Amino acid sequence: MTLTAEPLTAEAFAPFGEVIETGGPFVTINEGACRRFTDLATFDIAEGRAGLSLFQAEIRAPPYDCTLLERHPLGSQCFIPMQSSRFLVIVAADAGGVPGTPRAFVAADHQSVNIARNTWHGVLCPIAGSGLFAVIDRIGAGGNLEEHRLGRPIRVTL
Repeated sequence: MTLTAEPLTAEAFAPFGEVIETGGPFVTINEGACRRFTDLATFDIAEGRAGLSLFQAEIRAPPYDCTLLERHPLGSQCFIPMQSSRFLVIVAADAGGVPGTPRAFVAADHQSVNIARNTWHGVLCPIAGSGLFAVIDRIGAGGNLEEHRLGRPIRVTL
């Protein structure tokens, strides 16, 4: 299967989570030198707490062959590039315990994503930038990772 990554928009990504970006309402703070865009994501955490981690991912050159999808049944997972960075987001709704039809998005250098709890997704896949991401996700006891190896890779092109 070959997917062409589509631009990441809030409307197109809504079934899989939230797009986080500036551009909406804000409050001016710090003596007028800063815009605060408040409460941009809903962290869905069960039986644990939200934690902040840093991920250092390798930059991957398109086309990208996705061989693994994973999901987190106990919490959403938010990916925030630490520097201007583009990345692929491969997602699929659940279809009876396995990934359904996948979709691929390319996040612009000003966008982040909060992937909804139980949404199948590919691994972190930066295609430009430093590969350094802040990740907000569930910290706690219990299994919060399910993996599904694909019989055939999904090739993602731009």
